[in-house]
Amino acid sequence: MSSAAEKQDVSYTQFACIGTGFSGIGLGATIKRWYGITDVQLFDAADNVGGTWEVNTYPGCACDVPAVLYSYSWAPNADWSTVLPPQKEIQKYLIGVAHKYGLLSKIKYNATVKRCEWIETTSRWRLTIHNTKTNQVSYHECTFLYSGVGILTEPQKFDVPGVETFAGDIVHAARWRPDVSLKNKRVIVVGNGCSACQIVPAILDDTRSVTQFIRSKHWIIPPLEISGLKVLSFLFKVVPGLLKFMRFMIFLIGENAWRGFYMTKTAAALRKKREADATAYMKRAAPTKYHDLLIPDFPIGCKRRIYDPYYLRVLKSEKIHLTDSPILEVVAEGVRTKDGITEADAIVLAIGFKTNGYLTGVEVVGRGGKTLEQHWEAAGGPGAYNATMLNGFPNFFMLLGPNTTTGHTSTIIAIENAVNYSMRVIKPIITGHALSIDVTKEAEDAYTNDIQEALKHRVWRSCNNWYERNENGVVRNASTYPYAQNYYQYRCTFPIKKDLIYKASPNPPPVSPVYKAAKVLFWTVSLVYGVKGLQFLRENDWNVQTLLITLAAKAYMAKHRVQSWWK
Repeated sequence: MSSAAEKQDVSYTQFACIGTGFSGIGLGATIKRWYGITDVQLFDAADNVGGTWEVNTYPGCACDVPAVLYSYSWAPNADWSTVLPPQKEIQKYLIGVAHKYGLLSKIKYNATVKRCEWIETTSRWRLTIHNTKTNQVSYHECTFLYSGVGILTEPQKFDVPGVETFAGDIVHAARWRPDVSLKNKRVIVVGNGCSACQIVPAILDDTRSVTQFIRSKHWIIPPLEISGLKVLSFLFKVVPGLLKFMRFMIFLIGENAWRGFYMTKTAAALRKKREADATAYMKRAAPTKYHDLLIPDFPIGCKRRIYDPYYLRVLKSEKIHLTDSPILEVVAEGVRTKDGITEADAIVLAIGFKTNGYLTGVEVVGRGGKTLEQHWEAAGGPGAYNATMLNGFPNFFMLLGPNTTTGHTSTIIAIENAVNYSMRVIKPIITGHALSIDVTKEAEDAYTNDIQEALKHRVWRSCNNWYERNENGVVRNASTYPYAQNYYQYRCTFPIKKDLIYKASPNPPPVSPVYKAAKVLFWTVSLVYGVKGLQFLRENDWNVQTLLITLAAKAYMAKHRVQSWWK
């Protein structure tokens, strides 16, 4: 314990979470839904709710997952304006959920958590928080600590010489400045991923010209559109269960797409079909002169596909020019390439985020003074048991932690599964029968090794992408989950007791015989299914579970002509 902390008051709540995005708000609401507990404190470095949807405010910023699935299953919304709603609408939804569950008063803004330290004698976490507005440092303790810090928040550095010499404005998509005007300016856009594809159509009309520097290729597929969305929204409100049914069907369609992520002949055939469809669309929508710059030569799915926000259509404008010439240097009047200097009044950096790093800037200290950074360094890189827990860090849970990103469905599903998992395993502590929970080192190592081995046989190994990093010749993917989401849901529904370590309470409350019998039954079922693994849920891409999902999705698409929505 620091001497500074001893000299001032230390606040306490049973639960604490870093972040108020979908993870933090989902956690706070679920604690109340499951246990009726409201003793929670959320910390956010920003000054409003939203997480990545507060930080990312660039022109055209929108979701790339259907909103009916990019929302909480227990907080459905029938009033989305589009299939892929804009940033402000998603943030408004999150604020609404936070208000409904009484969380707005539980949030401390402009609060950067600098350090989290486990106190063994009290079985509590102690947080050191820096207020970026007042420059004051405060301390907070909690029994359960959650990280709701996502990976799409810290901007990737523009590592090109001469940035400081540019005479105009340079703005990063992840740190958009509202004071920057692009009206009647010559604009350089660096990057052509999802953010860039949203920015270019949004700013083109206002600018004098746009020069976009293509850094890599991406598969771009037709925009998601539904005719008669207002009518459908009305039906969602008046027909009981219709919205949940629609959500489930879209989930099945996404899980059907998962079959294309394996490195098998069947998956390769599925990818070839999708690649042919995407190629045909890109050739149809983009000018011929840009086909070689845009159309990828790697398997679809290796990078996150982009639903076209009408980006390809605007490439026909005379105001825009695409080039793949590497930027060698930034100069006062623009950028220099091997072809010469491209003049500009403003530079927009759509170069992505720092990924494969978690809890950047937060020192997390577990048992024995071991830091999270040291833990991962010894393990060869970031990882976590069930993507949530780490040995030596009791009562600590990561939401959207290592290897939870999906390439085929909504990350909100993974968040809900991780939150629900933690709610199940912390129950003995909430009821007073235990003081803390930890995961065994053997279980964490076995889990993370399995994840990394499985990832060697998935499509992400087929190209350079932000999911993987190569350090000293060793490739590690700490981002994506190598199995279907229904398998992760199974893992989170049936905790494996032998993998967990509970520190017993010295004065536990009496346990009723009924509770004892139910507990034995629950953990027996969990252990049996955990050991046997229900392998058909994860490995075989033509297993019974996947086949049923496939048939259901195909029947639904045929009956309702869902494919017409994508036109």
